[in-house]
Amino acid sequence: MGLLNGKITLVTGAGSGIGRETAILLAKEGATVVLTGRRLDPLREVAELIEKKKGKAIARTLDIASREAIFDTVKSIGEAVGPIDILVNNAGSASKVLNARFIGEEEWNATINVNLTAVFNLTQAVLPEMIAKGEGTIITVSSLAALNPNLLGGVAYGAAKAGVKNFMTFLHNTYRNQGIRATTILPGETDTPIMNNRARPPLKEERAVMMDPHDVARAILLCASLNQSAVIPELHICPTHMRDTSKDIEVARWVGAPDDTPDMPKKN
Repeated sequence: MGLLNGKITLVTGAGSGIGRETAILLAKEGATVVLTGRRLDPLREVAELIEKKKGKAIARTLDIASREAIFDTVKSIGEAVGPIDILVNNAGSASKVLNARFIGEEEWNATINVNLTAVFNLTQAVLPEMIAKGEGTIITVSSLAALNPNLLGGVAYGAAKAGVKNFMTFLHNTYRNQGIRATTILPGETDTPIMNNRARPPLKEERAVMMDPHDVARAILLCASLNQSAVIPELHICPTHMRDTSKDIEVARWVGAPDDTPDMPKKN
């Protein structure tokens, strides 16, 4: 018998990386997994993989930057298969410009919207049904950038991930006596496709010492599959090896800087 038999789970960013591995593990434990993301093809690939292993999966495109789309999706899921028992807020993105000196307001707002506001909207969409049932689990993938913000993730990403950590703690403190379990996962560097968007994409040998997405997915499964009587409010998970990121940070420092920035190093 699976640990999550009969549970309905929504996973954002389920087409690749941590979201993909999480969806596969949750389905293996018996959950019906609703896979959401921007592109349908990767979601269908994950759904087919789950179904080949006798699991249950539904692929739905979802623009998490749209509050209307979030509420419509949660409503349609409820009508099709039932209310959501477990919400995994995994989708996220970092800005291209990382330095507080140079990032524009539009890019700042877009990063905050995806990493923080979307989590609020998704939570608000699922919370009434969870409270009505007297139980529900909300797990959000934040980042160790919430605790140690720097130019690797950038100013907007770090602020958003700190904000979402605070929001999840609010949920834990406010709704735990109504059966709502709120968990923040704070991973360190993980070898996912988002690394390709870094100002200096890590080299193959650097990625080799990062965590695998499966490592983080296992942490999410642990938090989702505990008995209802227990909750892990916050979980840190990081690579065993601490790599030198000084080159990455120096490259990131100058992305988006005007050519006439007086203190910018001269190009050789």
